[in-house]
Amino acid sequence: MSTAKFWGIVPAAGVGKRMNADRPKQYLLLSEKTVIEQTLSRLIDAQVFENIVVAISEGDPYWDNLPISKHEKIVWAEGGKERADSVLNALAVIKNYAAENDWVLVHDAARPCITTEDIKKLISELKNDEIGGILALSSHDTLKDVEGGLQILGTHDRNRIWRALTPQMFRYGALKNALEIHQGNNAITDEASALEIQGFLPKIVEGRSDNIKITRPEDLKLAEFYLTQQTLS
Repeated sequence: MSTAKFWGIVPAAGVGKRMNADRPKQYLLLSEKTVIEQTLSRLIDAQVFENIVVAISEGDPYWDNLPISKHEKIVWAEGGKERADSVLNALAVIKNYAAENDWVLVHDAARPCITTEDIKKLISELKNDEIGGILALSSHDTLKDVEGGLQILGTHDRNRIWRALTPQMFRYGALKNALEIHQGNNAITDEASALEIQGFLPKIVEGRSDNIKITRPEDLKLAEFYLTQQTLS
């Protein structure tokens, strides 16, 4: 188990409608580079991956123009309709190289503030596990159960609620099998949920709060601030 290799997967076929931009959010500028360049640079700098497979939409006019797309560690895969489809396509690209017990770390293209510290912490805490787990944050907010967006039905116990982050790290064979069996299931919103439906119990590894996902326009400024602070620290 300890000799297992580590593979990265970055689904990057989304359009990011909530950004109201003229291009997918992964290609917006962030500190003089695109978001996806910042993200991939962080993954490469961790120096743990055999390869990093990036799933890109067919006909994407931006990807090939980025210097990082030619990096020796980066491999292209065709993006799918949903995130799970993109991850499956990426898994297929490395099927002749990855062993069943190798580790796959799936990371959001729009999380450019991931640190080497968190990547190595995730690997260190899960590398001897049978299944794997995810980076996550405990909730400090009071969480409400709402019906129709207007009426509060109840309050969740925040001591049991964690916010899922990425990377999410699972054995190659287990992840591939779970995604194939449940392909098209709308309940599969991340890799962990596919394993959960299979009856597995993924682990939680507490991550950093600055590992934010860029979803709305104001997130770009926050990500820029975090990148600057991480560089200075």
